[in-house]
Amino acid sequence: MPRPPHLFVDISSHGFGHLAQAAPILNELRRLRPDLRLTLRCGLPLEKLRSRVAGEFAHIEQRSDFGFVMLDAVRIDFATTATAYRTQHADWAQRVADEAARLGPLQPDLVLSDVAYLPLAGAAQAGIPSLAMCSLNWADLFAYFFAAEPWAADIHAQILAAYQSAECFLRLTPAMPMNMLPRQRAIAPVAALGADRRAELCGRVAGAPGEKVVLIAFGGFDKDINAMRWPRSDGLRWLIPESWPIARADMTAFEPLGLPFTDLLRSVDAVLTKPGYGTFTEAACNATPVLYVQRDDWPEQECLIDWLKSNARCREISEPALLAGRLEEALDSLWQQPAPPIPRAAGAGEAAAYILSRLTCRS
Repeated sequence: MPRPPHLFVDISSHGFGHLAQAAPILNELRRLRPDLRLTLRCGLPLEKLRSRVAGEFAHIEQRSDFGFVMLDAVRIDFATTATAYRTQHADWAQRVADEAARLGPLQPDLVLSDVAYLPLAGAAQAGIPSLAMCSLNWADLFAYFFAAEPWAADIHAQILAAYQSAECFLRLTPAMPMNMLPRQRAIAPVAALGADRRAELCGRVAGAPGEKVVLIAFGGFDKDINAMRWPRSDGLRWLIPESWPIARADMTAFEPLGLPFTDLLRSVDAVLTKPGYGTFTEAACNATPVLYVQRDDWPEQECLIDWLKSNARCREISEPALLAGRLEEALDSLWQQPAPPIPRAAGAGEAAAYILSRLTCRS
């Protein structure tokens, strides 16, 4: 009797967006192939993974990438990020050899990375097939910010070679162009769909009749938006992260409500966020309006914003207006926009079918 296929998945813990991309695909894979053996390596806590990924899996709580060191949800710490890359690549050959040595004994049939490049390089050295998957890649982002630095060329070449060692890069819509990666496959939007639990949500927050509820979610990164000092707006309730030390009658921490994030997102009147794949696609595919503040010079955000404008009610808010709490007019105009057709979240099925084809032929 043949053994079940073993998929090793590396999920970046640079925020929650990479898990939001990977989880619907893994859930579809498990539906199509119930005997699939999954090993997930991710620096996020196990309970966070279990809230998104169905079924059993082995968890290795490690980070194999850092992407960029963030000051907050929208600002990069460039000096610390540069040091981290130079440290990571100071003995790159040994790091790749160590990664190959870690992967070999696990005997995966396929390595899937969203979107760390070290596991791809390690898989190539260990003779294990690999796929990359994401709406961005660290090679293009590294080049965007650091290409002019005299120390950057060798590092960029090593990152790019790691990505190019993968059999294919599954480029999730919406995505950066990725012109340096010739083996690409375009995949439709990936998003988890929530259940409309509006009545239950209103009961749990003891909201007034007709009250509008806005979720504040910055994708796993904190950001001080001065919310404690915002002026109060009649008929408006904010759902805020539990970590914020704010006690106001119009602000409720959303984690203790006990609702899955996608159900929460489906049930609110709007979400306040930053440009990010997970929140943007999930909001659009769950028909939730989006109020967003742009990130500081983040090249991925242009393709995300362009896609969102065609697929959801959305509006940008400036950072000064956000910090001052001047949001009522922006929200009113957001709610008055005509709703576009809801995009189909067909990407999970497309990606799962392709991944399964690469697994099946090696099972």
